[in-house]
Amino acid sequence: MERRMIAPCFMDDTLDCLRRHGVDAASLLDEVGLPREIRAPVSSEQYGALWHAVARRMDDEFFGEGARPMRAGSFALLCHAILSTSSLEHALRRALRFLRVVLDDPYGELVVEDGLARIVLKDAGELRSAFAYRTFWIIVHGVNCWLVGRRLPIRWVDFRCSAPPVGTDYRLFFGAPVRFDQPQTQLVFDAEFLRLPPIRDERALRDFLRHAPANILVRYRHDAGLSATIREKLHATPPSDWPSFDVLADRLRIPAPTLRRRLQLEGQNYRSIKDEMRRARAMEALLNGNLGIADLAIDLGFSEPSAFHRAFRKWTGLSPASFRRSAGKSVSSPAQ
Repeated sequence: MERRMIAPCFMDDTLDCLRRHGVDAASLLDEVGLPREIRAPVSSEQYGALWHAVARRMDDEFFGEGARPMRAGSFALLCHAILSTSSLEHALRRALRFLRVVLDDPYGELVVEDGLARIVLKDAGELRSAFAYRTFWIIVHGVNCWLVGRRLPIRWVDFRCSAPPVGTDYRLFFGAPVRFDQPQTQLVFDAEFLRLPPIRDERALRDFLRHAPANILVRYRHDAGLSATIREKLHATPPSDWPSFDVLADRLRIPAPTLRRRLQLEGQNYRSIKDEMRRARAMEALLNGNLGIADLAIDLGFSEPSAFHRAFRKWTGLSPASFRRSAGKSVSSPAQ
């Protein structure tokens, strides 16, 4: 599925949420030009328009899923609040404090230990829906990625609530293993990213807000920019045939020093792009269990299985075999 598309199952979650809160979903769909029966993916821009329409109707940018409404305009104030921070950790802690003041429940706490950053959601009331927790992650993680100018790979996501209906593939949405019925709701990523500096200013924020929330609905996966072009080219090519940096620069008709500098302005480098794409392919293949580890190493362009083992352990802290075993035991499948 295209990165900028929202699956029908998530549209169903949204409409179910509106009905629970007594909102006329049909009139909102008419207002933004969407069909009343969603049977095909919709663009993130269309979903963003629906989000705005809901916020206007309910005066709540959190779909009525918090203990208190997130009044219209809160998202913009959140972005302004984190713009002057000195690091991603500083920004994240400030964002979580802001959302606690606004929503009351649920609220998030940042826990940093063993090389991992865990955003743990607390909730004083009854369990909320997976949709509510997912909306919290969209806001927090999407803004974080925008602020530092790069996608922050997620290690895994846990939900205290049970899995949503059949067909709602949260693992595909997050691009990482997802588990339900866990002791706590949390989103986990590498703590090293907390040191990243914010790269945005007031001018960038004005442009960002003009396109929000459509630009964070897909986890800010570099939908624009030079890094997006590179990802598209690599996506269409087997990893074993990915070009060297100099060859890539030649194919793009950009001098290598210029290409390196432009990627740095986007908070990227060629190695990190390749590592993210290999990591995603490896995890997907191991979760599906369709390919032997040695064959997977070859498909991913590694010279030998041992090199793949070292890289995968660096990415996840686990060997490929350990990851596959743990995924088989606890990671939800699309059929759940």
